[in-house]
Amino acid sequence: MALLTTEIQSKLTALLIEEGLVSQAVLDAARQESEETKKPFFELLTERRIIDEEMLTHALAQLSGVPYVNLTNSIISQQVLDLIPEDVAERFMTVPLAELQNRLAVAMVDASNVQAVDYLSNLIERPLKVFMASEVGVRHILDQYKTDLSTVNEAANASQQEADREEESNIKTIVQDSPISRALSTILEYAVKSRASDIHIEPLDSALKIRCRVDGVLREVMQLPKAIEPALVSRIKILSDLKIDEHRVPQDGQFAVKVANKEVDLRVAISPVVWGEQVVIRLLDKSGTALDLEAMGYAGRALRAIQKGVRRPNGMVLTSGPTGSGKSTSLYALIQEVKDDTVNIVTLEDPVEYKMSGVNQIQVNSDVGLTFATGLRSILRQDPNIVMVGEIRDGETANLAIQAALTGHLVLSTLHTNSAAGVLPRLLDMQIEPFLIASTVNTIIGQRLVRRVSAKRDAYQSNPIETQNILATVGHLLPKTPAEVAQVSADLGYKDLPLAGQNAYTLVKGKDTPATPRGYSGRAGLYEVMDVSESIQQLITARATSSQIQKQAIAEGMITMRQDGYLKALQGITTLEEVNRVTADTA
Repeated sequence: MALLTTEIQSKLTALLIEEGLVSQAVLDAARQESEETKKPFFELLTERRIIDEEMLTHALAQLSGVPYVNLTNSIISQQVLDLIPEDVAERFMTVPLAELQNRLAVAMVDASNVQAVDYLSNLIERPLKVFMASEVGVRHILDQYKTDLSTVNEAANASQQEADREEESNIKTIVQDSPISRALSTILEYAVKSRASDIHIEPLDSALKIRCRVDGVLREVMQLPKAIEPALVSRIKILSDLKIDEHRVPQDGQFAVKVANKEVDLRVAISPVVWGEQVVIRLLDKSGTALDLEAMGYAGRALRAIQKGVRRPNGMVLTSGPTGSGKSTSLYALIQEVKDDTVNIVTLEDPVEYKMSGVNQIQVNSDVGLTFATGLRSILRQDPNIVMVGEIRDGETANLAIQAALTGHLVLSTLHTNSAAGVLPRLLDMQIEPFLIASTVNTIIGQRLVRRVSAKRDAYQSNPIETQNILATVGHLLPKTPAEVAQVSADLGYKDLPLAGQNAYTLVKGKDTPATPRGYSGRAGLYEVMDVSESIQQLITARATSSQIQKQAIAEGMITMRQDGYLKALQGITTLEEVNRVTADTA
């Protein structure tokens, strides 16, 4: 930005003020500092975070009359990247975006460089549609040139040739060569840049299938020759400190990698299956998770109920849901809510997923006898105010957690159940006495994760079936008159709710692109938060079923996960189809 002319700088500042992005007083102070320090004015603005580079690039694009594109979270397919050679893309800071009829859409840092545009057009022998993007966005796409899965195929071919040679000479020794290491590194890098939460390496009869779970849904990435399987699995075992010669029993391990300047912890689970060994790798990206209750999707009654439960001096707050539903992240957000210097917080986790300053975190290690049960006994001798147990897996751990809650501690933990009400029968199944559950459990959270609709979206009116489902699920919650909108919106925590009884409702669906498969990008939480009232305590003591407890909680105002999902769909966060898919077992 130091090369901007005085005229352009003047127009830029005027546009920033006009758009309400920055005040005149702030700009005057920055300009004075720029004159004193001799630092370029706009460089100083971005350095002080008064504006960011995307904001500045967008404003510059408006002045130049060039369309702007934000590439900081985009993923471009390898076929499109191949349309411009990597060295040319780096030289002109230009990346391909998509094919538009006979033209190629490209993003450039300097979109006003007519000579560069003409040269590129002649080089690829196609007319261009030029967009302006920030340098950070363009470099994000340039990094994807280095994540070419074709290198995995090269490693697979090399491994296949090696296997053929071994078969000819009857040699069965697995050779650990560098192509396998490169192949694994490329698969991991691709998964991280695709925002995958899991990698599945699955042996078939005559091939090796690689799948990634992105936004909660598995999709196949590629299939490799069967010959690469032994070397690839052995490489993963070596990195995870597992036994490479053990193929009969499951093994668990972990290791860490640094990809695209992100530290990612990997949890590895290897199991013997019919056709070989299946490997599932869970990716824990510590840099991209917001540990804030509202940012995670808690709203209205649910948010108030959970804040009330976590502020009590003792008792239990439990989160429930299937594997991968965000339970641990909710616990970390709860700790973030109550953490300060006046309380001692001790956690017992397997593994420690997010390291938090000011919290004493203990890693479970069953190899040396440090289990959840033995660790919990030790924790209670450390004078804690708040105890977090990563998961209640058995009756012994459940009983110790109950005893801790009875003796003046606030206990946070998770259970694997289908709904909030299902937590209570689950504890009964662990041989916990009903009166102890009723005396200790304060709040229960049931949760699921749904895919978010991408930023590129279209609005549409619901069809009669969708309208009927909306009215049947949340019709009684919606405001009846315009005068009630503000009050009901504040109560439920969602802005500008539509009126009940309409013939159609405005919904959204995302556009299917390589970066946003099926129109989704990212995930949001659906929650139901049950405050254990006196009437629910009586039901627990009487050993009521989960459906009876659920009905009572709903009668007392609990918003179910499906209702929360439908409200989020009406807010344009997700779709009805996605909510129905995720909450099918909770209806």
